[in-house]
Amino acid sequence: MPATGDGRAPGAANLPGAHEGAPVGRARNRPVTTGPATAAPPIPHPRSQAARAAHAAHPSHVSAAPSGPGQDVPADGGTPLRLLVIEDDVSDAQLIKAAAADSGTSIEIHWARGLGQATALLAQPALSTRRGRSRGSEFGCVLLDLTALADPPQPPGTSDGLEGLHELLRRAPHIPVVVLTDAAGAELGAAAVAAGAQDFLIKHETDGPLLARALRYAVERKRADESQRRLVEAELRGQENARLQRHLLPTPLLDGAGLSFTRRYRPGRRRALLGGDFYDAVRTDDGTVHVVIGDVCGHGPDEAALGVALRIAWRTLVFAGLTGEALLTTLQHVLEHERRSDEIFATLCMVVIEPGGAGSDLDSLGAAENARLYLAGHPAPLLLGRDHDPVSLPADLAGPALGLLPCHDGEAAWPAHRIELRPGWRLLLYTDGLIEGRVGAGSRRLGQDGLAGLIGDHQAAGLTRGRLVDSAIAEVEELNGGALTDDVAVLLLERNPVQLILG
Repeated sequence: MPATGDGRAPGAANLPGAHEGAPVGRARNRPVTTGPATAAPPIPHPRSQAARAAHAAHPSHVSAAPSGPGQDVPADGGTPLRLLVIEDDVSDAQLIKAAAADSGTSIEIHWARGLGQATALLAQPALSTRRGRSRGSEFGCVLLDLTALADPPQPPGTSDGLEGLHELLRRAPHIPVVVLTDAAGAELGAAAVAAGAQDFLIKHETDGPLLARALRYAVERKRADESQRRLVEAELRGQENARLQRHLLPTPLLDGAGLSFTRRYRPGRRRALLGGDFYDAVRTDDGTVHVVIGDVCGHGPDEAALGVALRIAWRTLVFAGLTGEALLTTLQHVLEHERRSDEIFATLCMVVIEPGGAGSDLDSLGAAENARLYLAGHPAPLLLGRDHDPVSLPADLAGPALGLLPCHDGEAAWPAHRIELRPGWRLLLYTDGLIEGRVGAGSRRLGQDGLAGLIGDHQAAGLTRGRLVDSAIAEVEELNGGALTDDVAVLLLERNPVQLILG
């Protein structure tokens, strides 16, 4: 800051502890904006008689009205930047005040002699305007003299000159900080920036425009740092959520079943890996294969969580020895206890493939197999054979969706439909998201018949397993004119002459 010719800081005599002969910058005749009337006023303009009187009443020059961080340094006439100056030297405080007055920007200065006073200011609640609107809860920036007294004092031999900065960053981590050093402290200023400050200034080389630029840079850099921090935190949360949802998807337990199992799962929610659809497949010790696919109404995280609960409960009940209507009745009880409202229900399709003869598991691969089909308000699977087009399995014995009717109601029954699976059979199980897509620009839906014809065309083209499922989903989306908005789960289960293949 350039020194004036009188060799004395203007108004320094009005500040307690002022030093004689301290150089000061020449301030233009711009008043510095003061704080609210209810709080102690900021550092007064040295040429103001009213300020001298105010100083006599408030020798600490501390305002109690914090404001929010992240404000840009405004032009005169706008909302001033609320700057907290931590400075224990009165003459240097006057230099800062004079530079602020000469900066061409509106800066509201509040002075604290050390971190103790600064902490009290930073912790104070927001003041309200006459219209009841808050002025913010924090200062827009802090200007810290690294030579200001640090409290508590550091043990001997541990000082690196940045104790005050470390303590300030700990107490106010979201407020931008600019540090002040003397001419010999440039290296210390650079170390302060490396430690977390946004910028540093050398006291007697700083004029008003440089101070304004430094404050503006500090505010913008802090805003950018906070945005980057929030972005990284959001990415980490997204990765954690993705890992969590990925582990909630089941791993089929079909070792020794001699089946090929292909599954595709696409939630309707954007940036989600899990929806309200669920599926699972297990083989019990007696050789029976149990397959389930279901759909909880709705598309939100609550429905996804309920789908996971039903899937885990289903697997537990299967391994506990339950099957058929007993299993579905118990699963409805689980749904009734876990759902957030009585309007939530779930559709479900369950296929139980009975083991072959008394021989080994693979001896009967060339013979027809028996299976039981249970439908609870769910679309019937498609049976894909080598000698016929895909056909929907019968749904005349379908029962209501789980949760629609009380279990003691006579209509809440899910009888088994017995089917015969001939050699080379393939079963396509799916949720209604796959068949409710539109066909063209009208209101016509694809439906079960449309899906059967579509699958037949792709099967005739020689597509199998994962390629068959992927191409079918791609054509359904093309007919719909875009991605499907509902959750979609597709399972393709087929008897395979070799060991289990997952696709």
